[in-house]
Parts: sequence; structure tokens; C-alpha cells
Amino acid sequence: MTASFVPAYPDRPAAIAPVWRSLFNEHSRNAIAGWSQAAFSEWHTRRVVLGTVVHIPRHPDAVERVLLTNAAHYEKPRLVKRVVAPLLGRGLVSSDGELWRTQRKLVAPSFAPGAIIRLTGLIAEAAERSGATLPLAGAVNVAALATATTMRIIAEALFSGDPRLMTDEASRQIEAALLAAGKVRVMALLGMPHVRLTPSARAGGRAQRWLRDTLGAIVRERGPEGGDDFIGGMIRALHERFPADEAVELAIDNAATFYVAGHETTANALAWSAYLLAGDPAVQDRARAEAVAALDGPVENLADRLPYLRQVLDEAMRLYPPAPRFEREAMADDALNGVAIRRGDIVSIWPWLIHRHQRLWDNADAFDPDRFAPGADAQRHRFQYLPFGGGPRVCVGARFATVEALIILAHWLAARRFALVEGAVVDPLGSVTLRPRGGLMLAVTPA
Repeated sequence: MTASFVPAYPDRPAAIAPVWRSLFNEHSRNAIAGWSQAAFSEWHTRRVVLGTVVHIPRHPDAVERVLLTNAAHYEKPRLVKRVVAPLLGRGLVSSDGELWRTQRKLVAPSFAPGAIIRLTGLIAEAAERSGATLPLAGAVNVAALATATTMRIIAEALFSGDPRLMTDEASRQIEAALLAAGKVRVMALLGMPHVRLTPSARAGGRAQRWLRDTLGAIVRERGPEGGDDFIGGMIRALHERFPADEAVELAIDNAATFYVAGHETTANALAWSAYLLAGDPAVQDRARAEAVAALDGPVENLADRLPYLRQVLDEAMRLYPPAPRFEREAMADDALNGVAIRRGDIVSIWPWLIHRHQRLWDNADAFDPDRFAPGADAQRHRFQYLPFGGGPRVCVGARFATVEALIILAHWLAARRFALVEGAVVDPLGSVTLRPRGGLMLAVTPA
């Protein structure tokens, strides 16, 4: 198949801006903007940002060394921990060493295949309700719809449907918190992560406090016994292993981690998938036929009956990776493909660059689900596609997010046809996550 739909991406200048300019131009507001053409064809970039050496490797061998073969020597950077601490504390995403291993073991059973199968009915009900809210015809903000749907699912699946976690206010606070977290890195590099100079940074600080207060109230109301759901089991397990005060704080940290990350990234993957399907009617028709057939069967293995839609989702996460970048800090001297790495250097892994690298992908900016057809990955390096990270710290919720996204997309496709809205601006915004700035409008008509 010759791919023809090339979806939106930021302009690429001839040369990347000097470091001092990139701290204040559009790149400082949108992490995926301002990258030069060379960033998508060269293998390594070394920059010095306010005295900190930052390496940006794109070769899969280098990425594999950082995330897998020498992962013990690369930890979450102290800089990143300072940035996310106000919201995520020392939860699973922001911890290292024995604390990380302990928390990973605690949550892993909740995301095992059997546990996810038990949640498919809940996901399918929410997906069907979501599809039923679509108008018969007109324009729909699929980003907002996706967020509302995944927020409800995560609240019901992990928090027994606590109503405080399913409000428009909660959605606004999450957006503000994530946008601010993506912008405070300069102050963190200067050693002042809590100094917030801009209105959006101050709004983000208020949002982080609102989320922590709300989740803190939920955790404390439940007491050491927790309850029968995901967060309840985590509360009990943490109290068994840590002093009471520390157990409460870690429970809040992980509640914030799974509540925010558990629906935000999936919502973005859904919105981008719908956008790509709207841009290629032939792909959409094939995916719809598969979805309609799959929905006429048991819900427990519904996602397994959607192989082509899985290709679409995988390609959506290639073009618009849920996390456009993540960092590690070198704990010892090393080398990546011949480039010297010194202790204390930051290694910044950019799925946004790797997933569109011209030496790794043919026609890299075009939408082509056949890249992920059976057998198509035979020559692909396993570290050139990183929608959920890689190595020991690969996202523990990857399977849950994939099943959730496929079920929702199947119900959407069965309910409506999607088309691009003429003249509508689609503006990918890279922050902590990769979302469509200002929402994403699509036209819908009856299926």
C-alpha cells in the first residue's frame, strides 16, 4: 500500500535554534516544535543546557543500552524528579532502586492479562455509552470525548467510580498540571523548580495542589484497609511494608500516577487514532468492518479480534507517541555508539524523533498501518518503536491501555464515520504527553 495521508506535524527549520533561543521560543512551549530536518536523519545530538550536558541519541542500539543492557547505570534524573515531585512524589514513575522495585511488584498483578480480562466488560460499557453520545451528524471534539471516556474508565476500574475523579474540573486541573510540568524545566535546571514565573506555571501549581488534595482525601478516607479496588489493595500493601505516614504519602503518589497517566495517554492515543482514520477513508472502512464483526462476539477477548485496528493504533502511537520524550541520568561514565557519556550527563530519549527518523522508517511522516502488519517487524529493531518505553521500566499499564483503546475505537467506528473538518487546525503539542492543542475537531456522520 502506498501511504498518502501525511498528518500534521510542526514545521522543521533548516537548523535547530541555539540553546539560549530554544529556552524562550516555541520549543519552550511545545517540546516537539523547532526540531530541524537533521534531527530526523542524524543519530546523536549533544547540547549543553545551562551547564548540563544533554545527549539525544536516536540510534536504537544506543537506546537499548540506556533502557535495557546498561539500565542499572541510568536512573530517572534528579531534575525530572524535582519537576514531577509536586504531583507524583515518589510514586512508581518517579522512583528508582528498591523503592521502584517494591512498588512495581505491588501494582503488576493488577495489570496482568487475567485482571484486564475481568475489566473488559466495564470498558465496553463505557465505550458503548461514549459512542452513544456522538451526534448523528456534525463536528465533535474527539479529544474532549476521549478524555471524558478514559477518565470515567480509570475512575471506575481503579477507584470504584469515585465521583470526584470524573468531573470537568478534574479534567481541567489535569491539563493545567501537565502543561505546567512541561514548562518548568528551565527553572529546575537553575535549581529553582518551585519558582513559577508565568500564569500557566502558577495555574499548574494550583492544579497540582488540587489533585494532591483530592486524591489525598480519597486515600485518607479509606484508612489502612483501603477497600476492594486497585487503590485499596495498594493502600493495604503499602501499609504492610512502610510506616503509616510514609504509606499514606506513597499511596497518594501512586494514586496521582495512575489516575493522571492512566487516562491521559490513552485519551491522546484515541484522539490521534480517530484523526488518522478520518484522514484515510479506505483504512477507516476496513477497520470499521472488522470492528462491527468483532463486536458480535464475547467481550472478554474483543481486543484480540481487532488485529487491523491494532495496526492503526500502533501506527497512531508511532506518529504521535503518548510520551514524546523521557530522560535518564548517567550514574557512571559510559559510551553510546562511540559517544562518550559522563557521570551526571542527561540522556534524553525522544520517541518523537525516533518514530519519525528517516533512516528507520520509509516515508516516516505518512500514515501507514501496514507497517505493523504481521511479519512487517522482522527487520525492525525492537528499540526503534517505544510507545510505552522499554526495558525493565516499560509501562506497567501498556496492555490495559491497549485493550481499552481498541474497545473504545471499535465502538466509535461502529457508531459513526469520521472525516476531517475543512479548515480545522490540528496542532500537536508536546509537553509531558502529546496532545492536540485546543482539542481536535472531526466531522461525524452515521455509520
